[in-house]
Amino acid sequence: MKYLIIGAVAGGASTAARLRRLDEHAEIVIFEKGGYISYANCGLPYYIGDVIKDRNKLFVQTATSFSKRFNIDVRVNSTVTDIGPHNKTVKVFHQPSGKKYEETYDKLVLSVGAEPIRPPLPGIDNEGIFTLRNVNDTDKIKTHISQANIKKVVIAGAGFIGLEMAENIHGLGIQVEIVEMGSQILAPVDFPIAAIIQQHIRKKGITLHLNTAVTSFNKNEVVLNNRDVINADMVILSIGVKPDLQLATAAGLKTGKGVIVNEYLQTSDPYIYAVGDVIEFENPVTGVSMNTFLAGPASKQGRICANNLVHDNVQRYNGSINTAIVKVFDMTVGATGIASKHLKAAEIEHIVSTTHGVSHAGYYPGSRQMTIQITFSPRDGQLLGAQIAGYDGVDKRLDIFSSLIQQKKTIYDLVEFEQAYAPPYSSAKDPINIAGMVAENILLKRLQVIYWDDLENLDFYEDVLIDVRTADEYEMGNVKGSINIPVDEIRNKISSIPIDKDIYIYCEAGLRGYLAQRVLLQNGFNRVWNMSGGYKTWKTCVNES
Repeated sequence: MKYLIIGAVAGGASTAARLRRLDEHAEIVIFEKGGYISYANCGLPYYIGDVIKDRNKLFVQTATSFSKRFNIDVRVNSTVTDIGPHNKTVKVFHQPSGKKYEETYDKLVLSVGAEPIRPPLPGIDNEGIFTLRNVNDTDKIKTHISQANIKKVVIAGAGFIGLEMAENIHGLGIQVEIVEMGSQILAPVDFPIAAIIQQHIRKKGITLHLNTAVTSFNKNEVVLNNRDVINADMVILSIGVKPDLQLATAAGLKTGKGVIVNEYLQTSDPYIYAVGDVIEFENPVTGVSMNTFLAGPASKQGRICANNLVHDNVQRYNGSINTAIVKVFDMTVGATGIASKHLKAAEIEHIVSTTHGVSHAGYYPGSRQMTIQITFSPRDGQLLGAQIAGYDGVDKRLDIFSSLIQQKKTIYDLVEFEQAYAPPYSSAKDPINIAGMVAENILLKRLQVIYWDDLENLDFYEDVLIDVRTADEYEMGNVKGSINIPVDEIRNKISSIPIDKDIYIYCEAGLRGYLAQRVLLQNGFNRVWNMSGGYKTWKTCVNES
């Protein structure tokens, strides 16, 4: 059996290595248009920022070492220019020699990845404008920074890579400004989580231009759609990627947002499979077709694909829920599953709950706050998504949420989740448990919630807004129009609260508001709501909106 694999980074290299482990005698050929295979794509910003100082550490395998270990014919600097499905051939161009030739296959794997979006803006091909997608891009950026006396960099796009680049370039002592077309950074997360990270970025001295687009580039100038001009020595384009569909389209494969594959990662041609950034598949939460541009899913797809190539479709790929995480200076933010705004767009009914917890027991030194927002089904409590912003311990909580969402677990499983507990690592009630307990109260209607942006619609002639924090907290800042009745005084002052009006309550994080709400609901008040996430969430969002 002869297998050809086009593309040799995460998905392609994973497929090839697994194929060899399954079939020692198969003929396996990998074509890679670049000069490197199996490299740490996600480590590139950190090499640029001198966090990773040894360039060689980016390479999991070289072409030579990979070929020797797995007995695979690795052909770098070799571009596949055409696929002929009818006669099972590919046309190849070897860049160094200029040689063109054909190669036959029994089965083929497309792992060509995605390409950076470069909009046709005036001046986009000027010197000093870069994208970051591969090792060659990295070397160009690194060289330009070292040789061109760079003092200010503009980063267009505030996604995961854009933020990593902002941190790493800032760490080199270079001034950074970020231009983002959307109303917030990090499109996969909801605004209350993004707002936390936006404030953190601003505190680090980075300028954020939100709701702003680049319209053109002049020499050392970035022109914005609001007519502002930013003087810059260098620009990094990080406005997204799109699947590279040229080969697939020319070969007549079925495509949409990407190459369409079935549950076995098989394309519309039964002898051609596809993995990684280039494919489109059904999201397991929404059922909506999607792409994912993440190394983890690509590597797992490669393993599954190899199993199906050798054993004729024995293992299904269950899809990706897009679990992603990013370090942003001292903070960490991550998301898994589906954000509320995307659930709304897909017309999927859901409930949102925001809680604030700590990384480990508060009495043990070094405890840091984290904010968790989850989405879940109002019918049965099935978890649909989770987002976390914080300092320590964000990653392990996000991984727990990811696992539970993949298994279609519910908020009740969060309540019962048993963590490894000791004061340096967690609390007796972990933030995971707290998120589940609050969600359970909402689902069982023990807790009725409103959200930070609902306060804009309050009618203070008809509604009552109560701040149940202490008097000192209230004096330090409050929601305009609220009255202060500390939770510990609510029973004694209950007669001063009008029973015939809608009552809205908030505290700092949500707990005291819930306690006050329970007191009122059990004393004849029927229309009482508590603000999810409390004053902490409201203040952060208002300051960033």
